[in-house]
Amino acid sequence: MKKKILSVTMATAMTMSLLAGCGSSTTETTTTDAEPAAETATETPAAETAAETPAADTATDSAASGDAVNISVYRCTFNLANPDSDQVQKVEDAINAYIADKINVQIDLTDIGSGEYTDKANLALANNEINLLWTASWESTIGTNDLVPANAVYDITDILPGTDLYNSMDEGQWEATKYDGKNYFIPVYKDNVEGYDFMFRQDLIDKYGWDITSVKTLADLEPMLEDCKSEGLKYPYLTQKTAMFYRWYIDSFDFFTADSATNFFAVDRATNEVVDTIQTPEYLEFCKLMGEWADKGYISEDDYTKVTTDTTTQTQDWGISWWTDIPVNDEADARYGQDVTMQTATNRYAHSTSALGSCYCVTANSTAEQAQACIDFMGLLYTDSTLADMYTFGIEGEDYTYDANGQVEQTSEKYNHSMWESASATIVTPLSNEPANKADLYKDFNGGAETSCAAGFRFDKSPVEAQYTACANLFEQYGFPLENGGIPADKVESTIEEYQAALDAAGYQDVLAEFQSQYDAWKN
Repeated sequence: MKKKILSVTMATAMTMSLLAGCGSSTTETTTTDAEPAAETATETPAAETAAETPAADTATDSAASGDAVNISVYRCTFNLANPDSDQVQKVEDAINAYIADKINVQIDLTDIGSGEYTDKANLALANNEINLLWTASWESTIGTNDLVPANAVYDITDILPGTDLYNSMDEGQWEATKYDGKNYFIPVYKDNVEGYDFMFRQDLIDKYGWDITSVKTLADLEPMLEDCKSEGLKYPYLTQKTAMFYRWYIDSFDFFTADSATNFFAVDRATNEVVDTIQTPEYLEFCKLMGEWADKGYISEDDYTKVTTDTTTQTQDWGISWWTDIPVNDEADARYGQDVTMQTATNRYAHSTSALGSCYCVTANSTAEQAQACIDFMGLLYTDSTLADMYTFGIEGEDYTYDANGQVEQTSEKYNHSMWESASATIVTPLSNEPANKADLYKDFNGGAETSCAAGFRFDKSPVEAQYTACANLFEQYGFPLENGGIPADKVESTIEEYQAALDAAGYQDVLAEFQSQYDAWKN
């Protein structure tokens, strides 16, 4: 049944080139001493760039006349496969009516299903159609580590201080999310540390009497996976089409690129040195286990061929999966529409990208007026519970209601978001199945994590960008199937050798040496 997946998708190459095009065609009008890539972009005078963009003229004229500044907001939805455009328009209209007498801003809201978000948002970004973009450190192509080097984001450092947005969270959040001392991103205040759990369907725990507290390692799941297979489940272990090495092995390594496609670079926590992770015993162990599980029928080929979707977890076709640990794990019940239970799999760490697991950025093509409008809108979103609930849950009475305790009951299949990808945990009303003191739990959760040895380090890939990109492009061909059971266990070792040879041919050793040099300079 299983075959090696030995082709790199053209879509990946196309979206990477689109982002590169976006970076070269936009201008950061406020940066004065940016990194080299930014300096190249700022050679074009700001006035000339504004003149080239019709939207900029419109926004400037509107601001001068006292009319509201329109900003285009793009966000991803994870709870619905296909957002209902009519309902999104209703939400947009309701938001604009609510904020009209509060801030001089009106929004154009675009909501895209997660399966299409990266490609569609990347195209819109390249076409200068976005002012406020939702992104994350783990997103591909338009992730935080892609946007800054591409000079695709607006430097908001000077316009943040003193605003409602800046004051909505502690200064440490803004410091943790800086790049080269500058603020480009607006973090969603949520679980801003990183750790992972095993996730089980509660009805299966009850049926089979599983003692999930006994599960300490992946291998401990095998008896339960056999029960799931006997149950006839299509996905005994659901990977959610996710390469999990850099998640399950976070106790061993700080994967400071925050990108599964480059998880072959990491800091070994035991030695505090940068290492080639695919040459470690841990990588061989993990990939062999995934291959064995696929051989036994515990992992479906749907995961390593990416047939599963973000809504597969809302079905009863799976038994055991993974979950990013958060202060209120019961939030998963509402997201997946069923009772699920978590068991801790890793420790939690505060590191360079953990606070960027969900965030927004102002795009570099935005005018000064549009950038300020984005800050004003986000400031209200992070401090006004009515707006935050509307933006997260939709129209009261249609998409959600408040129960007797004043907490949210989501009722819609047309508009459905979660707090973590919407607004601050301190302002979004808790769901009815969540603790009323959710905000305090988040503060305690973030404060209880370990600080990673590499916290604060950010790699500048510009000296080896071509080699870095070439190596990342090999991940889909080798790394993804290796980590999702796409390679039979008896061929894992030889495939890893092929993977390393291909990486070396692409310039891997140059990038590794650059990582090691920069990290040594940083820690010393």
